[in-house]
Amino acid sequence: MKKIIAGLFISLDGVVEAPDKWHFPYFNDQMGVAVTNSMVGADTMLIGRKTYDSFAGAWPGREAAGGEDAEFAKTLGDVRKIVVSNQQLEFTWRNSEQLKGDLVQAVTALKNEPGDGFISIPGSISIIRRLLDAQLIDELRLLVHPIAIRKGMRLFDEGDTSIPLKLISSEAFDTGVLNLIYAPAEPAKQATYDDAKSHLPNAE
Repeated sequence: MKKIIAGLFISLDGVVEAPDKWHFPYFNDQMGVAVTNSMVGADTMLIGRKTYDSFAGAWPGREAAGGEDAEFAKTLGDVRKIVVSNQQLEFTWRNSEQLKGDLVQAVTALKNEPGDGFISIPGSISIIRRLLDAQLIDELRLLVHPIAIRKGMRLFDEGDTSIPLKLISSEAFDTGVLNLIYAPAEPAKQATYDDAKSHLPNAE
């Protein structure tokens, strides 16, 4: 079964909307490696229409220009791109197609396809939210920026159930950005203050 790896730029107060307006001052070589690692090795990219329009409007031109990011642009161009949208779409970027049918059912089928690659979800907040609820995301990679944006869409909206996660990797960049990788976890056991106070120094 293929893994699904979702990656997001996120502020300290949980905002994931419009990172292009606040995250670039923190982009350094360390973040470049983290972003590349979330993409290289993927054989499928699952994205929403807005993310697709942004990528398709930039990366084909960068590949054609042959600059220092042309190799990464080619990697994005070569990968299979599945776009989630309620509107019928026409594509100009190679290897692009529209997801058919129910998102959860279609992604479950994608996970069961043969192959050694993984499915990458760069951005596309609404997709990540739905797949987290459906317990289909295997790794949630968050690049936590040391800034409070104070407005905009946050990763987690209100819901009736919690989403337990476990930290499987962490790294602090020179810029103060934290590279945190989470995986699904079993719900925490019930506990009270009486259970916790034994871990407090000099607690009675």
